[in-house]
Amino acid sequence: MLTTPDFTEITATAKLRTSTHGNRAKCLQRLVRLELPVPRTVALSFDTVRAIAAGRLPDMQSLIGVFGPGALLSVRSSSQMSDWGGPGTILNIGMTDAKAAELAMTHGRDAADALYVSFIRSYAVDVLRLDADGYEGPMTPRLAKAEFETETEDPFPQNTAEQLAEVLKSMARAWEGTTARLLRQAQGAPVDAGLGLVVQEMALGIGQGVSGSGVVQFAAPDTGAPQVTGRWLPQAQGRAALSESDAHYILNDPRGRSLQEVAPDTVSALCAAGRLMRDRLREEMQIEFTLMNGQLSILDAVRCPRSGRAEVAIAVALAEDGIITRDEALMRIPPFTLNQLLHRQVGPGVARDVLTRGIAAAPGAATGKIVFSAATAQAMAAQGEACILVRRETSPEDIRGMHAAQAILTERGGMTSHAAVIARGLGLPCVTGAIRLQLDGRKKTLTVPGRRIFHEGDVITLDGSTGDILVGPVPLVEPALGGAFASLMDWADAARDIGIRANADTPEDAAMAQRFGVDGIGLCRTEHMFFDPARLTVMREMIFAENPADRAAALDRLLPMQRADFIELFQIMQGQPVTIRLFDPPLHEFLPGDRDGIRALAEALDLPVSRVQSRIESLQEFNPMLGLRGVRLGVTVPEIYEMQARAIFEATIKASGKGAPVVPEIMIPLVSARREVELVKARIDVIAAEVKSRSGQEFTYRLGVMVETPRAALRAGEIAEHSAFLSFGTNDLTQMTYGLSRDDAGRFMSAYVQLGVFPEDPFQQLDIDGVGELMLLGAERGRRARPELMLSICGEHAGHPATIAFSRRAGFDYVSCSPFRVPVAKLAAAQLSIQDKILPYDAH
Repeated sequence: MLTTPDFTEITATAKLRTSTHGNRAKCLQRLVRLELPVPRTVALSFDTVRAIAAGRLPDMQSLIGVFGPGALLSVRSSSQMSDWGGPGTILNIGMTDAKAAELAMTHGRDAADALYVSFIRSYAVDVLRLDADGYEGPMTPRLAKAEFETETEDPFPQNTAEQLAEVLKSMARAWEGTTARLLRQAQGAPVDAGLGLVVQEMALGIGQGVSGSGVVQFAAPDTGAPQVTGRWLPQAQGRAALSESDAHYILNDPRGRSLQEVAPDTVSALCAAGRLMRDRLREEMQIEFTLMNGQLSILDAVRCPRSGRAEVAIAVALAEDGIITRDEALMRIPPFTLNQLLHRQVGPGVARDVLTRGIAAAPGAATGKIVFSAATAQAMAAQGEACILVRRETSPEDIRGMHAAQAILTERGGMTSHAAVIARGLGLPCVTGAIRLQLDGRKKTLTVPGRRIFHEGDVITLDGSTGDILVGPVPLVEPALGGAFASLMDWADAARDIGIRANADTPEDAAMAQRFGVDGIGLCRTEHMFFDPARLTVMREMIFAENPADRAAALDRLLPMQRADFIELFQIMQGQPVTIRLFDPPLHEFLPGDRDGIRALAEALDLPVSRVQSRIESLQEFNPMLGLRGVRLGVTVPEIYEMQARAIFEATIKASGKGAPVVPEIMIPLVSARREVELVKARIDVIAAEVKSRSGQEFTYRLGVMVETPRAALRAGEIAEHSAFLSFGTNDLTQMTYGLSRDDAGRFMSAYVQLGVFPEDPFQQLDIDGVGELMLLGAERGRRARPELMLSICGEHAGHPATIAFSRRAGFDYVSCSPFRVPVAKLAAAQLSIQDKILPYDAH
């Protein structure tokens, strides 16, 4: 072994670390320790490469001397993390006129010339950055050297040391370039991330016997199932087998020729190496190999490429085989990777005819016919046809159509618009803010300038994971919720130490939440139950009622409908906690806004159109999201909350009789003052007493507050005196803290983030410094007044790993997120708990 201050020969005992020499160098040392056939290799440390970039080369003669006279060399990058990338590999360093003549005698003139031309082209274009056009097409070494001399005014170098020096300088300087730095920082690399290099003796892959290069792995890249997959190309070097259409398979295959046909012992050796790496390196690896006259060389091994589904399957299989622990399997999966398992996805390698792009607002993919109204979506779903609902922007009255559609596409909006929030709750793919779309609802057309016009009924595919809108149908991959995924979720449940509930507005949502194994429902938005056509008419009658008695009469007709919903909800949850938010939106959202809708409502209510129009106008507000809604309705129109409380308590009695006792949690929205809570609580307590008296049944319930206003957070101490729990609704709390509309902020938020005004979009990732400080104040003041106070987050942020980390530190009891975000939240919570066992939070 030769070690100098500038480089280290890779042997089993060499002092190499990933933090000083990079991932590839350390991996090659592990392969050497496993006694695999790795060609002689030298590692250059981060410090050495930095010195090269500054113009200080190592002792080139000593470096080349490691390999002996006449050796051909390759140089590969070795960054600390493989995801951080690095300059591309340079092969065949040391090709000169003399070496080409030597190879011509052993390998034939054609092979020698091909190697020489390939190196001259690579040296000129990839190392010296010369114009590639001069090296296109068929070429001999003489012509290639002539082109080089014309461009550089120097002859092609005939010295290995000179060639290697230029390669090292080129790669070192490329790593320091602005583009390379930005690309690796996007992958999480620190600003001062170093690059190592490895210089390796070439195994040519070209010879008289069985020779060539290939890549093989032992787990299917799409599913993670055990499977030998890869390609092999005779008389070739590097990773050429992956790009050439005439490459052969590894195992015998009816589709074409294979390595197994000509070198079965080599295939057996590769499979044995794969098993050894899996067992000793504790990972499924992809092996790059070369054969020269039947002699196997393993040039490199990297973590095998894999989809999110394969990532989970591989980690679980390694744990089940006892190679890694369950905790380590959990730590290996990035939480958002699970989105690939929960939703249909566009198949890998599928040709994508992208019509336009918008904001990837809810993951997954769907194919369907374009429809422009909720009613058409419902009609199409009734006929068993898949459709995609396209709207300028959605509103609560579109709920039923959104349920019926396979995906949602809107011209306006962002990550937290109505369409995005509801789609994530329903598990539907959604693309918002597709501003290049020109939507004409009257003509029922969808146009993208420069492309084509789509009509209602035309088929498109929507990819909510990328924001792409694709022309026509494309192959989709179905979700994978059993097997490895189920095992991973069981392990996450055992590891996590914070509750995970789901936001569920309907029995269907609750059933999906139960499928993911939640700890209860943290937010049930009752207003969504009123948009069924039969209920909507009664709701509108209540809104148009002239006095409390008429309002109560209309609400009496809604009572059994609400009660039935809650009974089903409680039964599905089987005694788990269910937090029901009382009616929240402004009343105008239940009224039509177009002429046809107003006329239909007038007929249904047997009222003049002018009177209906006048009533609708009287309910309009300049800023309805800050107007008569939430608790303000509960105080000024108390009959609504009284009906809902009665429905909840009657459902509680009914559901408790068929299973575990139900303890409903009733949540008051948009509170700003203690007196609001006192007024609503007094009325709900009276309803509870009435229901107990009439039924002769006892039950308990908890009353709490949804903290959505800064004042509620600041006055949490006095609000907590009348509340069993506080649940922070971070959607509205973020809006009010920032003074931003979440529906409109998407128009400028990307610019704000790029300019560094905000580090992240506060509607996508919780603002710990501002909104988070209000929450911490509220939590501290609330628990000071009431130590047993339950605390939670139920906004859209709740499923994000950063929010879960914040919630654990703040001592919150649970987070509640959309059903399809539950697995992500579970995994993130488990990872945080495991991380704290390894390294307590204060030491992070």
